[in-house]
Amino acid sequence: MAMGADATDSAPPVAAAAPIPDLGLTVGAVARRLGVAPATLRTWDRRYGLGPSQHSAGSHRRYNAGDIARLELMRRHVLSGVPAADAARAALEAGDPGAASPPEPSTRGTRPGGGRVVAIPGGTPNARGLARAATALDGDACRAIVSDTLDRRGVVWTWDHLIVPVLIGVGAKWEASGQGIEVEHVLSEAIQAEFSARVARAERRSVTCVLLAAVEDELHVLPLWALAAGLAERHVEARMLGARTPARALSEAMRRIGPGGVLLWSQLPETADTAQLATLPDMRPEPLVLLAGPGWLGSEPARGEIVGDLSEAIALLTRAAGG
Repeated sequence: MAMGADATDSAPPVAAAAPIPDLGLTVGAVARRLGVAPATLRTWDRRYGLGPSQHSAGSHRRYNAGDIARLELMRRHVLSGVPAADAARAALEAGDPGAASPPEPSTRGTRPGGGRVVAIPGGTPNARGLARAATALDGDACRAIVSDTLDRRGVVWTWDHLIVPVLIGVGAKWEASGQGIEVEHVLSEAIQAEFSARVARAERRSVTCVLLAAVEDELHVLPLWALAAGLAERHVEARMLGARTPARALSEAMRRIGPGGVLLWSQLPETADTAQLATLPDMRPEPLVLLAGPGWLGSEPARGEIVGDLSEAIALLTRAAGG
């Protein structure tokens, strides 16, 4: 399953917060208020001058209301895909932060793939923003971007046009340099957290459920969470068995639950053992068995149907579950 536009994505709104005390707020308090890491605020202060302006003898500098308004504007622009330097310039120059419009991204001095930049050729502004948040190891910002795009675009579009391009870019950066595995981990954790939260709170209306599992030696399960979230949008109950599911355990789950459909994920050819399919139980009614992931490509399984992409898998499983 290759669970792999023209609109510009915007940043999620900052939730209403408590009034700012006269003495101002510490960096930790402002970080919690904006949903960013304290290290991000210190970087913005050091590089762009977006720091706290209040200072009293014997105490740390504190952010006042004007400082925080500029930071909120900076955050909105960065999450919208505006380069940090341009976003900072706009935040510092804005007389009324609430009315300022995002600046046009500047290409001065940029070099695709240079330094710690993750190249996202043809990516949307939000994809570039997600790549920057991941590079900064800011999991909260990553999740905020994914959540906002899911709200407005849905799972399939978000997966195809936001998440997959960034995962590919991060992976290519790691393969080229041997560095950045921590970026992929932060990004994947944030994406999975958002998908699983949406699955947990979804209302189920399907006649029966479907089972989602990775084959015995497969560790990559993020596409399964995308599928589960896509099914949740359609009110289909999906039960996640997760990574490295033994064939025996999958067979037992099928007998116990009687699912309308089963999807087996394999990322790599070496994990896609068609012999595992022969061990699945014969059941009446017979559940739909789908094989997803690049690992199955080119194989000729005696049982099961190879599915091509996320949208197709969601449609087939929704039908199988009576959704």
